[in-house]
Amino acid sequence: MSGPLFEEHDLGLSWLVDSGEVMQRACHAVRLGDEGKVWIVDPVDVPGIGERIEAVASGDQVAGVLQLLDRHNRDCAEFAERYDAPLHRLPFGGIAGSGLEPVKVVDNRFWREVAIHSPADSALIVPEAVGTAPYFRAGSEAIGIHPMLRMTPPRRLAEFEPEHLLTGHGTGMHGPGTADALRDALDGSRRRIPEAVVSVIKRR
Repeated sequence: MSGPLFEEHDLGLSWLVDSGEVMQRACHAVRLGDEGKVWIVDPVDVPGIGERIEAVASGDQVAGVLQLLDRHNRDCAEFAERYDAPLHRLPFGGIAGSGLEPVKVVDNRFWREVAIHSPADSALIVPEAVGTAPYFRAGSEAIGIHPMLRMTPPRRLAEFEPEHLLTGHGTGMHGPGTADALRDALDGSRRRIPEAVVSVIKRR
């Protein structure tokens, strides 16, 4: 194991549980929404994370813990208890008063996923359907579609023009090129399947 990798950005903090993992599980503690409240997203506990989250919160209470994918139980319940905060599991209906918009990505018996859009921050958090980890990307893509969704990419995400994209796998992407990279991933998803297969084989 290589150990956790911490990434500070304008929204707060993201961390990879182990930078040496094939899937590069990513978690986030971020300020989002109209009031800039602190949200913890799909967390996994790692050494030293408490102090880093406290630095993001700067004395404010954590507004909630978000579990955005059905199989991302991770340590969500433990973090909610630790910070005495509500756990919002798959908030398809939204969270009243948060300024955060739910985006239905996948909703079937095998896979349930909701993304979070924060218009106030030009931010989009997608837990599984897209990622920046090498396992997701084909060729020179900066952002890739999950291998199981390449044939049916979540085109609804093309409606958004995020300056910040946080995913459940890989480091975040920030800046003016983010929206174009996301659109490129969606547009090229099927076309790049052969390259994506090579990427998956290499990472096994």
